[in-house]
Amino acid sequence: MPQLQRLTISATQIENQQITLTPEQYHYLSRVLRLQTDDRFIAMNGQGQWWLAKLVNQQAEIIEPITIYTELPISITSIVALPKNGFDEVVKQITELGVTKIIPVISDRTLLKPSPQKIDRWRRIAIEAAEQSERQIVPEILEPIPFKNSFSLINGSKYICYARGNSPHLLNYLIPFPNTEITIATGPEGGWTEREIQEARAAGFQTVSLGKRILTAVLAPVVALSLVTATAEAASESPNFFKKSGL
Repeated sequence: MPQLQRLTISATQIENQQITLTPEQYHYLSRVLRLQTDDRFIAMNGQGQWWLAKLVNQQAEIIEPITIYTELPISITSIVALPKNGFDEVVKQITELGVTKIIPVISDRTLLKPSPQKIDRWRRIAIEAAEQSERQIVPEILEPIPFKNSFSLINGSKYICYARGNSPHLLNYLIPFPNTEITIATGPEGGWTEREIQEARAAGFQTVSLGKRILTAVLAPVVALSLVTATAEAASESPNFFKKSGL
């Protein structure tokens, strides 16, 4: 299939093979992308379904469903203590890497107090990043909550990245790759407080390292997701990969 532009729509916009475009979506297709009547594009609902569609006047028509598999074989939740700056880029990059859910949290050292407009912006960024990276789903982004309140929202294996101390490297828990849901928590500028680390451990988190260097609050979630993505895809594509490589 030739390279086609992608547009995220909601399920309620589809009826009888017709897509009711919003004025903003039509403007994007016709003015920004410069599509003409009968030009094709890919419509995606952000929940795993894609359709080949064509522009018809100011609406769109579904031609056929598209079967594609671009998602990771595991569900990843990223708990991110909000940095003072740069969270837009965090959302963009970890969406491209394959995160399933993003939980922004307020930690003891968090300085940012985001407005509702900021949260809407993060969700738009996630939609655009999912379209650009040809993902099947758009990750869910929750409203910011206190770090401790996030504990009840997650399942599976839980890891909290801790720059100080002698914690094992995250890779030690990814090889061989666990067949489960994974949650990775990364801290703010200045790191987690000891109280937060103890609360996380009590909630079942394993403290892990991302290496001997101190990473910024913006880089740490990207590095963590990169490790999870690489090992998950290697394990799914070649079950004996880690044995062959000696890992």
